[in-house]
Order: sequence, then structure tokens, then C-alpha cells
Amino acid sequence: MATTSHPNQTPTPPEPADHDSVLPELREMWWETGMRARAGAGLFAVFTELPRLVWSAVAVSWRADRVRTSVVAATTVGAGVMSAFGLLAAQRVLVELFAGGPTADKVIAALPALLALATVTALRAGMAAAMGYAQNGLTPKVDREVERGLFEVTTAVRLEAFDADAFADDMERASRGAESTTALVQASMNLLAGLSGVLAVAVAVMVIHPLLLLALLVATVPNGWASLRAGHLRYQTYAAGSVRRRRLWLLHRLMAERVSAPELRSYRLRGFLLDQYDRVMGVETNIQLALARRVTTTTTIGAMVGGIATAVVYVLLGLLLIDGQIPLAAAATCVIAVQSAQRSLAVVTFQIDRVYTEGQHFRDYTGFMTRAADYLPAQTDPSTAKPAPGRLQEIALDAVSLRYPDRDTAAVEQVSLTIAAGQTVAFVGENGSGKSTLAAMIATLRTSTAGTIRYNGRPAADWDIDALRDRIAVVTQEYHKWPFTAATNIAIGDITSTPSREGIQGAAARAAAHEMINELPHGYETLLDRTFAGGQDLSGGQWQRITAARGFLRDADLLIMDEPSSALDPRAEDALFQAIRDRQGQATTILITHRLANVRHADRIYVLHHGHLVEAGTHDDLMALGGRYAELFTLQASGYGAGPSAGPLPRQTATA
Repeated sequence: MATTSHPNQTPTPPEPADHDSVLPELREMWWETGMRARAGAGLFAVFTELPRLVWSAVAVSWRADRVRTSVVAATTVGAGVMSAFGLLAAQRVLVELFAGGPTADKVIAALPALLALATVTALRAGMAAAMGYAQNGLTPKVDREVERGLFEVTTAVRLEAFDADAFADDMERASRGAESTTALVQASMNLLAGLSGVLAVAVAVMVIHPLLLLALLVATVPNGWASLRAGHLRYQTYAAGSVRRRRLWLLHRLMAERVSAPELRSYRLRGFLLDQYDRVMGVETNIQLALARRVTTTTTIGAMVGGIATAVVYVLLGLLLIDGQIPLAAAATCVIAVQSAQRSLAVVTFQIDRVYTEGQHFRDYTGFMTRAADYLPAQTDPSTAKPAPGRLQEIALDAVSLRYPDRDTAAVEQVSLTIAAGQTVAFVGENGSGKSTLAAMIATLRTSTAGTIRYNGRPAADWDIDALRDRIAVVTQEYHKWPFTAATNIAIGDITSTPSREGIQGAAARAAAHEMINELPHGYETLLDRTFAGGQDLSGGQWQRITAARGFLRDADLLIMDEPSSALDPRAEDALFQAIRDRQGQATTILITHRLANVRHADRIYVLHHGHLVEAGTHDDLMALGGRYAELFTLQASGYGAGPSAGPLPRQTATA
């Protein structure tokens, strides 16, 4: 993989080529954003951005819980102050103990300082406990603050947002950013606490003797630099190995997941996949060994320089003592201060990397929240509430078009048609002809880029959109397998009311799902997800019956059925379409299916091709026309050994 240079970055050697791997390079994952940013940033850039990231973390924390944030801030500052007073008290104790005179007198003289030291230590311990309590309570508050904000946006944006690749990537990174916000807040608080400790020690030694501050810097800076440098090397290596990690991640899935297990054994892929793993992991192991050598060398050099510097400091202290420049108590206090500063600096160096890395993910979150605003529905003025539509009497499309982002051609182009109440209409055509897109626009799930759709003579924008959607039920082709019980999976088809068990069972019966559900271990209370204890898997056809039952439950003015029987067995399919035919003349139905024998009864059939409406009429009209519909119907009928004029196959009675 090619590497790029950075003025503040030591170039990372390119990773060895892995030409024998059959796995192509995968796209960059959300969790690599912060790592790559840290790898490409020099230490100057890191220190420059730290204040802004810490301020952002404090702002989020303040919004989540002002009291706990105040407690953390106060105890952080207080702990630093107590550290400074503790060193000064320790120095005073040493002064009294090193003074001349009887031991008993020296101990008595040191008692006030000892009492002060004990008080300071107790206060600092209490502040640490209060800080920990406040931080632990702050974590769930911050989690809720950022995650709720994210979900409020993702559940409200218009459906077309998900058609934009950039939006999908942004949302994936924002999800990680929401999780990183808590880590950023914690790291920022810990960083401030570490800095407070370092500053407290610096102030204390300055009070004792200015020369001790120089000694403190000489003894601590080398180790701090080595820690930051080692962290930088780790991030660089991590970023350089992103392709390998993604390949390993994919191989883990292929070799250890349930969905791939049957074919892995059927095609005897075990040796092949293990060989791919060995190739990629061999390269990764060599890279990690090289990293270990570089990090060890860096930290060893830092430790050696730090050790020499500390020795020089102790020699300097000895010379100052001999020369009478500082008292023995001050020298002893300096030793304690150096050890305390090194501990605080270790915290600071670790948290610096963490704040910067998590801060990049947090920026993904805030950036997504800003960009997602463009996809949110327009806010309505509560004082000018829109009316709710009555029963849908007519839906009229006037030159409606829709073009997806980054597509050269429109998915639907200049389509005009009218659907009257009680009609059953069918949208037919080959894959990609625009049937599902047209139905989604009618269902108000997508907004046309041109033209107008009128409901009872008025555009959708003139109606209360939620009230309008309540009159439409949609059974989508790409249904979701909700991890709920069978009853709940059907009940979510109408959340505006509390469906009775009889209503749920009636909807299931119309979808030929009632007997199937009763045969499950716990009937309608069976969990339809193996993630849960006692959960069950359903076949594609069984799920399709559950999905169809959702649509029937609402008993809406308009029911849109998009490929409702693609996975059904013949008996279930016949029962489902009989339920659809029973709606004819009473409620409106839009049916999308490739099983053309099931649309012969439709009042109107609309044939689409490449987004254009090319034919319209009844089954008999279109067969007489001899166009695209007749061609498709004849081709399909020939598979059953029947001519185009043959009647439908005999119905099989389906019990529900």
C-alpha cells in the first residue's frame, strides 16, 4: 500500500506486498479515521488541536450533567492544589526532622506539618473518590446525550439520504463518534487531572527552590518524549496495516460465522481460507515484530536518557547540598517531586494520544449532525397545522420523476397515472424498471425530483404527512427481520393503535401465516431471532408471510404489496393473492410482482421499462396489444405448458 509523507512524520516503510492474496483491498472502515489522523499528525499538530478537543468534551459534558461536570472540574483543580500543598507540607516535615536537637523535640516540632500533610492526603483522597463518582455517573448521561441526538436525526432524515454513499459512510462513522464522545470526555478529564498534577508539582518546587524546577524538567521530559514518540510509531504502523486488518476481519467472518459454514464445508474451503489467513497473518506478524523492536528501542533510549538525567539531577542536588545552596529537606522533597511528576506525566502522555484519536471520531459525529440537517424534513409552524386527509378517493401522478444521486439516468421518468379508490392496480416490468421506486413515491417514502403526486386533489405537502401515511400500508420487497416475537412483528404494522390478539391473528390468517406461527415453539410469543434464548429462525417464505400480515393489520385505504410472494410456496401464494383479491372494490391495492398470472384480475396494469410508463390497460387489453406485457406473460406462461389465453391454474384450498 502506498504511503504518504508528512512534514512532522517519520516515513513508515511500505508494508510487504501480498500478491498471493485473492482478497482485494476493502474500503476504509470508520474505526480507522482517528488512527489515520493520529498517524499523520506531528506532535505540534496534536498539541495545537488539544485545547479545542478538550473544550468540546467539556461542552458536551456540561450539556449532559452540569452538576457532575462541576464536581469533576472542582475536584480536578482541588486535587492539584492539594498535591502542591502536600509537597510543601512534606518539605516542612523534613525540615523539622533534619533540624538539630533531640529527636523527641524534632518530632513534636514536625507534628503540625504532619497533621497538615495527613489532612491534605485525606482531602485529596476524598476528592479522588468524588471525582470518580461524578465521572462514573457522567458516563451514562453523556452516552444518552449524544446517542439520543444521533438517533433523533437518523430516524427523521428523508429516505433519499440513504441513497447517497457519502451519507451512509458519514452515518457509520458518526455511530462510532457517538461512542467515542464518552471516551473523549473521560480522556479529557484524565488529561486535565494529569496536567493539574504536573503543574502542582512545578509550583511546589518553585516555592521550595527555583533551581529544582530545572531539575524536574531534566528528569521527566525525556521519558515523556519517549512515550509520545512510541505512541506515534504505534499509530503509524496501525494506519499502514489497515488493508491487512480488513482482510483478516473478513477472513474471520468467512471462517467463523454460521451463514458461511455450509458452503465452507460443501466446497472444502477450509484449507484455502486457512492458507489465505496464513499469508496475511504472516505479513502482519512480521510488521508487529518490527514495531516491537522500534518501540522498545525508543522507550529504552528514553529510559536511558531519563535515567542519566535523573542521575545528573541527584548529583546536582548533592553539589548544591555540599555548597549549602539548598537544605537537605529541599533535596529530599525534590526526589519526591520527581517521582510524582513522572507518574503524572505518564498519565498526560497516554491521555494526549487518546484525546486526539477519540476527538477525530467525535468530529465525525458533529460533522454528520451538521450535514444531516440538509436531509431533515422541513419544520412546520405549529400555529399553521395542516389538515389530515379523509379516506383516499384518488391518487393522481402528474409527470412524476425521480433521479437517484450519482446516477446518469432517472429511476422514474415523467410518469402520469391515476388510481381511484377501490381499484387494484399492478406495476409490472423487468428488474430495474422503476416499479418499487414509483410505489415508494406514492407511499410518501420518497420525494419526487419533478412532477406532483396528489392525494384527493392536493399535493402531499398540503396534508399532515403522518396522518397521510397512516392511510397507507406498505409491504416492502426488502423487508426487515425485526428481533421481536411473532405477535409484535405483526403488531408493528399499526403502532397508532393497540391491536387485539384477534386482529393480529386475523391479519396472519389473511397472509397464510396463522398455522405456521402456531407451529412455532411458543406460537405468537416465539422470538424470531436466534440472538435471544429460545429464539427461532424462519425461512424466507415464512418471513414473507409475517411481513404481509403487517400490511393487512393496518387495514389501510391503500395497500402497497411489493413482491409479496417471491419466496412463498404455491399454496401460501394462492391464499395471499386471494386475500388481495378480496380487497378489490373495497380498498385500493398496488401490486408489484413478477408472477404475472397473479395480476390478471387487476383493474389496471401499468407496464414500466427503464423508468418510463410504456403500456397501461387491463390484462385483456395488453394481451391484445401484443407489446412488452404480452411478451413477458407469454414467456412465463410457456413455462407451465400453457398458452397465453389459458386460464389460471386450479386454486388449491389454503387453510389459515
